[in-house]
Amino acid sequence: MDQTAAAAAQSTQSTKRKRFAPYRQNISGYLFLVPAAVLFILFLWVPIVKGLIFSFYHIDFVNGDTFVGFDNYRTVFHDPEIGTAVKNTLYYMLLCLLIGFWVPILFAIAISEIKRFQGVFRVAAYLPNVIPVVVLYGLWRWIYDPVGPINALLGKLGADQILFMTDTRWSMLSLVIMETWQQFGSGMLIYLAAVLSIPKDWYEAAEIDGAGIWARVRHITLPSIKNLVMLMLILQLIATSQGYQSQLAMLDGGPLNATLTYGLKIVKYAFTRLEYGVASAMGVLMFLVLGVLAIIQFRMSNREGD
Repeated sequence: MDQTAAAAAQSTQSTKRKRFAPYRQNISGYLFLVPAAVLFILFLWVPIVKGLIFSFYHIDFVNGDTFVGFDNYRTVFHDPEIGTAVKNTLYYMLLCLLIGFWVPILFAIAISEIKRFQGVFRVAAYLPNVIPVVVLYGLWRWIYDPVGPINALLGKLGADQILFMTDTRWSMLSLVIMETWQQFGSGMLIYLAAVLSIPKDWYEAAEIDGAGIWARVRHITLPSIKNLVMLMLILQLIATSQGYQSQLAMLDGGPLNATLTYGLKIVKYAFTRLEYGVASAMGVLMFLVLGVLAIIQFRMSNREGD
């Protein structure tokens, strides 16, 4: 009996050693992941959980927090500016989609077709992305100024002056054009990498068959990068739904709330009115909407990997 028990114990230990052997072999790799995991938890999930908790409280740093239940959410839904902010955010997302989404794709395809000095064009397209935002906003304020270069050119052509920063019809569009000019370079590099990964034999065979550049783009390039295009579309929708920086820095939501986005409204509740509970409630509502987009993105990423 003792020998049987000892053999069973040895068999159990051997099974455990085999089970945990892969973990022992990769222990050094797991240790390298610990700092990233700690930072991920501290600076992402802890704020998310605290934001959810704060959305049910009136935050007062002097007298202490007070539980108010769903009052913060009621404040959000009864704020007359929330509807305007949501509408402006959707309009901003639509403009970014119609104007900014296709620019990096077109530049990537155009640069991939260039036979010489391709590296120079890559650097030139990416340069606006490295301009500090303080310089960027100052530059475009001058460009959009009533006496700036655009209106000076329009005056020479005999056209009417455009008030980019004070006309509600132009203000949001002006910001989208500015952001597209600055940020298309990073997206262009991603698309360019995807285009250059397409086998050259496909293009050579198409050229032999007499296909022109537009036929090659339509039947080879675009179908080959369609999964990446859909993934970048979801990422852009998530990013633009949170947009507020240029709206705050350039116009502070004006003129007449024409550039007041949902993200900017959160910032105003938190740092202008100091109503952190209401701002947290707005953040939770945005988190739920973006969570749905994130699930879509995750599924599309898995499909692209397959």
